[in-house]
Amino acid sequence: RELLPPWLVIVAGLTGIVLLCVSTKDVPMAPLRTKYGIVLDAGPSRTILFIYQWTATKANKTGVIRGCSSCPVQGPGVSSYLDSPQNVEKSLEPCLNWAQKEIPAEQHSQTPLYLGATSSMRQLNLTHPTLSDGILAALTVALKSSPFDFQGAQILSRADEEAFNWVAVNYVLENFFKYDWQGQLVPSGKGMAGVLSVGGTSTQLTSKMEEEKQAPKEGVRLQLYGHTHSVHTQQCPCHGTQQLHSRLLSLLIQ
Repeated sequence: RELLPPWLVIVAGLTGIVLLCVSTKDVPMAPLRTKYGIVLDAGPSRTILFIYQWTATKANKTGVIRGCSSCPVQGPGVSSYLDSPQNVEKSLEPCLNWAQKEIPAEQHSQTPLYLGATSSMRQLNLTHPTLSDGILAALTVALKSSPFDFQGAQILSRADEEAFNWVAVNYVLENFFKYDWQGQLVPSGKGMAGVLSVGGTSTQLTSKMEEEKQAPKEGVRLQLYGHTHSVHTQQCPCHGTQQLHSRLLSLLIQ
């Protein structure tokens, strides 16, 4: 068998010694600055404050979230405060104070804060728009008084809400991108998953449209990780958990 040249063995040995002797402290790397963002998810039964973190790392011009923490707001959903919207501010105080401790003080003014209300506020806006406007106004006052960079409080459309759910599920499944063995971001090569969202009164199926050039009015168009995704939601009224429960009770009674 062929033997390795002596000089190659010596070089390899010296390289190994250097790698073993040089500690990570001897080759310092500047840490990437962590940025933060706050989202308040105002659902029908309760509100949850989420803190998201990311660095300057991007995958095809879209940020990559490294982790998040959450704080459930005590009390019912914001739509329950229609008779006393001024009490909304008090309910948010504990979680906003918690967020101020979680995020470094020097970054408070640079941390975007956003609130999105969903189904119960959509219903209230249809039946009593003046009351829903009063609640949003009270939320705006409460969130503007925080040290964070308030970006707005609004009622999400059903299409937008389900599109955000679709993004979250496919992000967790690493369908947009993945990390290779070197820790680099690369395209995942996988297809996008559909999302079945079962609510109290209806069920929604959200999936990606096959044709990318369909009109935006037929769905929500998203630009993510270097690709355009047209997402469409199909609603199935009267197929929520409440209706299924009622049907089950009816069958049991019969």
